[in-house]
Amino acid sequence: MEERKMPLIGEKFPDLEVQTTHGKKKLPAEFDGKWFVLFSHPGDFTPVCTTEFVAFQRRYEDFKKLNCGLIGLSIDQVFSHIKWVEWIKENMDFSIEFPIIADDLGKVANTLGIIHPAMGTNTVRAVFIVDPKGVIRAMLYYPQELGRNIDEILRMVKGLQLSTEKGVAIPANWPNNEIIKDDVIVPPASSFKEKEEREKAQAKKEIECLDWWLCHKKV
Repeated sequence: MEERKMPLIGEKFPDLEVQTTHGKKKLPAEFDGKWFVLFSHPGDFTPVCTTEFVAFQRRYEDFKKLNCGLIGLSIDQVFSHIKWVEWIKENMDFSIEFPIIADDLGKVANTLGIIHPAMGTNTVRAVFIVDPKGVIRAMLYYPQELGRNIDEILRMVKGLQLSTEKGVAIPANWPNNEIIKDDVIVPPASSFKEKEEREKAQAKKEIECLDWWLCHKKV
């Protein structure tokens, strides 16, 4: 099988037909008009992955409120996923509601470039955040020994949605930034005319600026 590199931010998510615990689905068409997060895990019945799936499920309603779906993936067969989901329900009392891709031949993982050469056939802990147009907006890449922070993934979806809707940028640690708190950043002026418009907006108290190139506002 020819190895492929991971897609890039700003590229279209590749068209894929996948087998999941919820039946066959086509990506990204399954989430047409919605955001979705695809996350891969090294394997079923592994400790860190189990904690991650419970954490994703606990925040599933929060993702749904953002019009954002979830879908997992690993190089396991569908019966393994089903048994693992049943084990989580029986032993941890969490029902995994989102589908999990069964990629036992590794074709999906290979297309997404998430099989690390040094890790055998296991997928890495990758995260793809995809917008309603099927465009990859963000990616995260974790080592096997480090579980993901699901709250950060939620924050990223919220921030990307806000940036898309309002044409703004999101500061570090938003919405608890050390300098501008929960404000968002107005993109820097790209011309003298825009610079003058920023100054007028600042005079009207529509925005606040530390300098003409570093302006922020409430949303």
